[in-house]
Amino acid sequence: MSSWTATMADRAAARWGTAKPIVYGVLAGLVAGPLLSGLAGFQVRTSTAEAATRAGILEQQASFCAERARASLAGAALPTDWQARSNLARSFAAMPGTANADPEVVFACSGKLAP
Repeated sequence: MSSWTATMADRAAARWGTAKPIVYGVLAGLVAGPLLSGLAGFQVRTSTAEAATRAGILEQQASFCAERARASLAGAALPTDWQARSNLARSFAAMPGTANADPEVVFACSGKLAP
């Protein structure tokens, strides 16, 4: 081995000695980062986000349904039994552009119509 090759190998070993802690730190961060952020709750799964979105949409639709049902009664008293409230909610739970009412919207709307 020539002296030039030995010198180059020595320089490479010195650079690796300087860069090794940085490389190991980056690799440890790439492994530990997602694990720690997932355990801390910073990551949201798709199903969790979809469930939260669905709950918000249902709440909004139930509010529209309850307001339309109250307006249709024109000052009359709201029904007190569950079946009557459910039937009233079913008639107003279908949103514009849909043919059928969502059962979850009917349930939430009838709950909002409770006295």
